Amino acid sequence: MSSDLNRVLVIDNGGWQCKIGYTTQATPLVAYNSVMKAKAERGKSFVANEIDNCRDMSGLFYQLPMQKGFLVNWDTQRTVWEHLFNHKLINVDFSETSLIFTEPHFNFASVQHSLNEIFFEQYQLAFILRTTATDLAALKFCHDNRENSCIVLDTGYSFSHSVPYLGGVKCKEAVLRLDVGGKMLTNYLKDVISYRQLHVLDETFVMNQCKEDCCFVSSDFYGDMKTAGLKGAQNTISRDYILPDYLDVRRGYIRKKDESVQGKQVIRMNNERFSVPEILFSPADIGIKQMGVSECIMHSVSKVDHVFHPDLLSNVVLIGGNACLPGFKKRVETEVRHLADCHMSVSVHTPTDPVSYAWQGAKVLAASPEFSTKLISRKEYLEKGSDYCNEKFNI
Repeated sequence: MSSDLNRVLVIDNGGWQCKIGYTTQATPLVAYNSVMKAKAERGKSFVANEIDNCRDMSGLFYQLPMQKGFLVNWDTQRTVWEHLFNHKLINVDFSETSLIFTEPHFNFASVQHSLNEIFFEQYQLAFILRTTATDLAALKFCHDNRENSCIVLDTGYSFSHSVPYLGGVKCKEAVLRLDVGGKMLTNYLKDVISYRQLHVLDETFVMNQCKEDCCFVSSDFYGDMKTAGLKGAQNTISRDYILPDYLDVRRGYIRKKDESVQGKQVIRMNNERFSVPEILFSPADIGIKQMGVSECIMHSVSKVDHVFHPDLLSNVVLIGGNACLPGFKKRVETEVRHLADCHMSVSVHTPTDPVSYAWQGAKVLAASPEFSTKLISRKEYLEKGSDYCNEKFNI
């Protein structure tokens, strides 16, 4: 089978967002991987990017197909997929489509069997390849930088994974998972703001935007805490965040200097700006007995033969939504440098768009000569069964 005989569709199926598109597109369609209902529009559901048409996004109720990173709500997931498959930019012809689909590491066999069944029996896709986001990210990084090895930290919505690759091959015994991701950061921010200022426990959507707009990773946590305790102009960290009213303000934003706040609802973001992302580096701060992301990277490296440590530490790749936080790369590089042997070089790389980097990696894969050998056809599935698929994909 020649890969150019079929259109190649890529679905990077994240817990918060789904990145979907054909490899002929420059960038994917990025849509929320959920069905949402709003208090202001009772009886109406908004699927994926339909939420942009909602008049008032306060108090959104989410139906998520993914829980703790694993696909558990199939009805909701099919609703999202079918909406995206019929999007004007996608418009899938299943019989002529090859699919590259990402799933989490350590995925349950029962979920994998269901994926095979849905893609081949319900949608009747011509060919599929199931892989992981880190596999695609490593492929793209090594291809673009002419490297053979790297370690990928994928820190997304539900959890974070550290995955080493040697000669393009994943070291499965060195893959580590942390149960800390963007969802936990948003929930923690909601708890802190609700305790200190304003009840926002029902405002997941708004507070997630607040996190994206205000939060950063500190390079000097105790120094920043001291600064946040100062008053007036001496406090260079504090910001006022204007909440949306969905009349004049559609999305919250940081108040500009000398801007009047009369008639507007405001949250004062002070040490929350950096103490919330600090959970990624010190989960024990909120009672989670796990290492931080920098230690996770080093622990993954330690599980590989020491001969390969220099290659991995000089090619640390950060992807996922949390990698977009200002200061994240600098903090990881500083801590990994501190934890690594002094004679080793440490270099951390963050793509321009860490969220869609894995999707871009799928474009590299689809253009490679070996792509056709990695696919499984519908005919093979019907003849050899789901176990054959799982063995070949070897997630």
